[in-house]
Amino acid sequence: MNKFLHAGIIASATVILDQLTKYTIQSSLPLWSSKTIIPNFFNLVHAVNKGAAFGFLNRADITWQRGFFIVITLIALGVIYYLIKSMNKIYKVQVTALSLLLGGAVGNLIDRILFGQVTDFLDFYIGNYHWPAFNVADIALTVGAFMMIIAVYINKNDGSDNITN
Repeated sequence: MNKFLHAGIIASATVILDQLTKYTIQSSLPLWSSKTIIPNFFNLVHAVNKGAAFGFLNRADITWQRGFFIVITLIALGVIYYLIKSMNKIYKVQVTALSLLLGGAVGNLIDRILFGQVTDFLDFYIGNYHWPAFNVADIALTVGAFMMIIAVYINKNDGSDNITN
């Protein structure tokens, strides 16, 4: 399969799943409310975040986050495109990883452009200790980043050079 087709399918599926799940939460759960799914472990919540991972720059007293994160995301999308284009062979793990990064970035970019903030809804916790709420795009970004790390490590050990012309 063509590497751009492979990337497009995975990224598109990621964006669609991300946007559908966010829409479902936005239309069924009032903002800042939660619904217990597994007591003392998992809730569905309707939260928003103007910042980045772990609430970085999620502050009401600054107003430049939206533009900043849109520009950073557009730069990242360009880098991802360049990396996919630069691969001289089809490496499914790397293309899949980059596709997940692409889909996750676009999913959260849509929220930033439309709403100025990202909708989060998955809330895992033990007792009073909560992991920051996240969404499908965040999962794709995390899985894609770990896949890239693993792929780079594996390729480093087998002597291959797959991101050069």
